[in-house]
Amino acid sequence: MQSLETSPSSEYILVVDDTPHNLHLLITMLTRRGYRSHGINDSLMAISAIQNEKPDLVLLDINMPNINGFEVCQQLKAGEVTCEIPIIFISARDEVIDKVEAFRVGGVDYITKPFQIAEVVARIENQLTLRRLRRQMQEQNENLKQEIRSRIIAETLLQEANEKLERLVNLDGLTQLANRRCFDAYIDQEWQRLAREQSPLSLIMCDIDFFKNYNDTYGHIAGDDCLRKVSFLIKQSIRRPADLAARYGGEEFVLVLPNTDTSGAIAIAETIKKGLLELALPHEDSSISEYVTLSMGVTSMIPKIDSLPSILLTAADYALYRAKELGRNQIYLIG
Repeated sequence: MQSLETSPSSEYILVVDDTPHNLHLLITMLTRRGYRSHGINDSLMAISAIQNEKPDLVLLDINMPNINGFEVCQQLKAGEVTCEIPIIFISARDEVIDKVEAFRVGGVDYITKPFQIAEVVARIENQLTLRRLRRQMQEQNENLKQEIRSRIIAETLLQEANEKLERLVNLDGLTQLANRRCFDAYIDQEWQRLAREQSPLSLIMCDIDFFKNYNDTYGHIAGDDCLRKVSFLIKQSIRRPADLAARYGGEEFVLVLPNTDTSGAIAIAETIKKGLLELALPHEDSSISEYVTLSMGVTSMIPKIDSLPSILLTAADYALYRAKELGRNQIYLIG
């Protein structure tokens, strides 16, 4: 075994040949051209050295003691760490079958002995150039993948931020129901859609009975807590994605129920009334119950393209007014 060192920044070539003259000649030639080179005359030692040192290229003789060059190449190509290292066979065997076998086991080139120095150098530089280009391409691909990953992450974060902003824009901060802005846009959208489909659209308008008295008795913090609990109950009463519960203003709420007829809307209103009774929020300054109650106005109609949803809103508002006028804590329907 012999070793010569040059600049540590140059590419490293391992020469595996059991003929001392060839080994010395090749190492001298490589060193003069600025490559770091190392010579090994044993195939088993060569495998270990390649696995540990990971050279940029291997010049490999075929006729070697222990195991031949074909078997060395096969083992290296089967290893995850060494499979990408280019191997040039250099041998006195000049039969076509040997050359075919060399390429079959993973060699990138084949040089026959006796060799010409200029030819060896040209073939080595060609393979190292290909290896540099391959590495450069891999680095570019990795950089591109990282850039794509970074862009995907950035786009995901942006989408999440936009969705969060959209929720903030459309949600009432106290109750987490849809706000008035969201309600107005949604009822316009559903009115137009259901007018085309000629399907019913129902509204339920709700108002907490004697809520001013509640705030005067328990304070505004307790009042806000009451609004949150009632809002949660109202939101729980709807199950379909198309249904919308919104805070209409103050202690007033509205439910938009697309593709829902009168009987369906009344069923939801009854569910809310029953749930509120079970919730049993104390309200000692209510003149109709010892607990918090709701008055509800319900209406339903099939929208018309040449009309506006304000017709439905006016009807629901009047139904709510009638529920209050008739004693509160009840559901009033305008069909």
